[in-house]
Amino acid sequence: MKALLFGGTFDPPHVGHMNNLRAAMQAVQPDVVLVMPAGIPPHKHASATPGELRLAMCECFKALGPQVQVSQWEVDRAGRSYTYNTVSMLQEKYPGAQLYMTIGSDMLETFDEWYRWREILAMVTLVVQSREPGDGDALRAAAQKLEEAGGKIMFADAPVLECASSDIRAGKYPPARLKELLPPPVADVIHRNGLYGGLI
Repeated sequence: MKALLFGGTFDPPHVGHMNNLRAAMQAVQPDVVLVMPAGIPPHKHASATPGELRLAMCECFKALGPQVQVSQWEVDRAGRSYTYNTVSMLQEKYPGAQLYMTIGSDMLETFDEWYRWREILAMVTLVVQSREPGDGDALRAAAQKLEEAGGKIMFADAPVLECASSDIRAGKYPPARLKELLPPPVADVIHRNGLYGGLI
């Protein structure tokens, strides 16, 4: 059995996230996909958007296939969300399964600064996705370094889409562009709850 973890703040999820998960699913062919909105990530400020609303927006990912589930495990936990703890939970939940975890190219280059990163490498195969055009050489160097530490790494080929959740929250996109960037279920949650200063 193959289980794929797709984590992030998802504040809000957008078509770039959809694109990346679709590519990871094509590369891994998982039996189950767990979309895991972060609780309080150790490397960022906590999201100002309530966890239940980010969970509701993440329902958009279910359009990618029946194997996609949205997990509230990190949102429900107190304290900071460390990937090591999440992966350990998945090992217990899916004993004997091959675990895969998506990771952006920016995080690959700093992965050896993560909490208990060597143990994470021993538990999962990293599925790397480029965040910007032309970062291939840096990615290969970072991947080689982690492979030398015992890591298993594969690359998911997804076209890079120029969009960022932080720019959506900041109102940097005109309405027509927002309509292209936000899956309809996400736009609906934003509109009904007046998120991001009444963006929509």
